[in-house]
Amino acid sequence: MEITMTKGEHKARTARSYKLILLFAMVSMIMMFAGLTSAFVVSKSRVDWLKDFELPSAFYYSTLVILGCSVTFHLAKKAIQKDNKSATTTFLLATLALGILFVVLQFVGFGQIVENGYYFTGTESSITTTFLYIVTVVHLIHLAGGLISLLIIIYNHFKQKYNSTQTLGIELGAMYWHFLDFLWLYLFVFLYFFK
Repeated sequence: MEITMTKGEHKARTARSYKLILLFAMVSMIMMFAGLTSAFVVSKSRVDWLKDFELPSAFYYSTLVILGCSVTFHLAKKAIQKDNKSATTTFLLATLALGILFVVLQFVGFGQIVENGYYFTGTESSITTTFLYIVTVVHLIHLAGGLISLLIIIYNHFKQKYNSTQTLGIELGAMYWHFLDFLWLYLFVFLYFFK
């Protein structure tokens, strides 16, 4: 017996499949960061652990910026669901600008750490700064994937591929971006309390 699907059923099944794949990828990323932060905690018993290390002020600002990214991406998704393409464009471009600002602030934060005499590698480094560097760089690599997907979403939006009945690309992008925000908040709170 042959099972036939309507176009709507096929579209819904495809959307569920893509969301499930993204969810599996996010779970694997969570496991990786859980391993990194576990190693961070275990290594605190070492003698070269910094006791008076303060997170750079740029990391506080970047936390606010990445939260703004989540808000603007959410607003872009809501706007396309209402077929408001102008607002969608504005919110997607705002998300891109805030994402780039987040990356810039991360590098400013690295600069502040080095200015305070803490190095990430070499003889003048410590386990604290090396872990901070590793965790932040790995997050930035995942963020680069988010920025690339955002550029693709913006390109597709300008090509008129999204509307109130076709929002999958924007939904997947928003899902991933919210995940990146959650991940940074977890890392920031973890580093703030366990540094």
